[in-house]
Amino acid sequence: MDKENKLFLITDKDNVAVALKDVSEGEEIQVGGLHIKALKDIPTGHKIAVALINEGEDIMKYGFSIGKAKTAIHSGEHVHTHNVKTGLHDLMEYAYSPKNESYTIFDGPDTFMGYRRKSGKVGIRNEMWIVPTVGCVNGVAELIIKKFRERVNPEGIDAIEVFNHNYGCSQLGDDHENTKTILADLVSHPNAGGVLVLGLGCENNTMDEFKLALGEYDEDRTKFIITQQVGNEIEEGIRALTSLYEAMKKDRRVEVPVSELSIGLKCGGSDGFSGITANPLLGRLSDYIVSKGGTTILTEVPEMFGAETILMDRAESDEVFTKIVHLINDFKQYFIDNRQPIYENPSPGNKSGGITTLEDKSLGCTQKGGSSLVRDVLKYGEKVQKKGLNLLSAPGNDLVASTALGASGCHMVLFTTGRGTPFGSFVPTVKISSNSRIAELKPHWIDFNAGKMLDGQPSDEMTRDFIEYVISVASGKQVNNEISGFREISIFKTGVTL
Repeated sequence: MDKENKLFLITDKDNVAVALKDVSEGEEIQVGGLHIKALKDIPTGHKIAVALINEGEDIMKYGFSIGKAKTAIHSGEHVHTHNVKTGLHDLMEYAYSPKNESYTIFDGPDTFMGYRRKSGKVGIRNEMWIVPTVGCVNGVAELIIKKFRERVNPEGIDAIEVFNHNYGCSQLGDDHENTKTILADLVSHPNAGGVLVLGLGCENNTMDEFKLALGEYDEDRTKFIITQQVGNEIEEGIRALTSLYEAMKKDRRVEVPVSELSIGLKCGGSDGFSGITANPLLGRLSDYIVSKGGTTILTEVPEMFGAETILMDRAESDEVFTKIVHLINDFKQYFIDNRQPIYENPSPGNKSGGITTLEDKSLGCTQKGGSSLVRDVLKYGEKVQKKGLNLLSAPGNDLVASTALGASGCHMVLFTTGRGTPFGSFVPTVKISSNSRIAELKPHWIDFNAGKMLDGQPSDEMTRDFIEYVISVASGKQVNNEISGFREISIFKTGVTL
């Protein structure tokens, strides 16, 4: 991309361009062979009309409609929330129009260095975790880790973490099942070389029921303590962690094919460049992983609204198409049941960054899924079964969605952002910036700068650099959330708390 350009026209079907830099009122600019005179100041990342758009006409970006003009918009005008409204509707009927278009697949490494578990699964970290069955024992878990470190001084493992949460009791229906399922997914995750499951004893997420949800487990690598049933829970916890440590410290990385890798795709704090730089970069990475026989998972269902037909047309089969329809309409029904607007505008940060409507955000968001066929659709908490590109039912909330991606089996989450965020989920959470400004301002948050494309780096070169970087993370390179110790989980809650 020519770094001297001030506007970027994404496709020749578009009637708006994106400002790569601030444009001043009265400034004359050229883009796509058109000569534009700015009628207002246009902030970086925001849209400018490149032709007359009549009232009610589609605002075209990415080659698709991102909304309708509220009034006539003249060439050179700022195009944003003040003169654009959504063109979306509520529950819809869809038709399957399969498309399997050719696209470029970038080559890269065939293997990475991971941990082969007894179950046959592969992890990219060798960590020790405490997973509380109920929020009441969060503090106990923290103290067990503190005392264990003081007494044992463990070395040779990647991290020791407790994943605190507020649930496990006083929940009903889906909330109770979601808590049990997500926590069981954590316990069986291959990034953990050893796990202590810590309960209280009177919670409705009972240890017996939890073990049933967990299924088969390695007794050398999974320990259980019910704190009400032992004398000194701290001493019992230290003994359990010591036993896990003795088994874990012998683990070594081995060469593993990329086909074993599972990667989550997520965005948050997006801006007007997310759909131009960072999200398409993840799409190209996704296509590379899929081409090697690996797995990528795209979630944030509300941020598919308005771009869902693109994903539906890439369904591998009629069955998968039907699953995508249910994924979309069931989530819309969730909004309706809670008397909330389905097509709520993006967040204040998104708007400030130049994203106008949900269609605008969704068309940028879904680019993270690349161009591969959609192989399957997962329910919330369900583990991935089919390699290739999958869709996962989860909300757009950053921590809830990232937790759901990890629980589905993802080894890491790739997280694009235009405004930055420091958080990390229970798996490595790689931050990819859409612009260089936030990468330079927050180098302790941002792991990879896709904004270099706006500064002139060829996209092919950046893609190859990014593939190598992701493989290095899979092979043990720590990312910023790990270095900072920012590790959290958040479980989707929809119902009543007693």
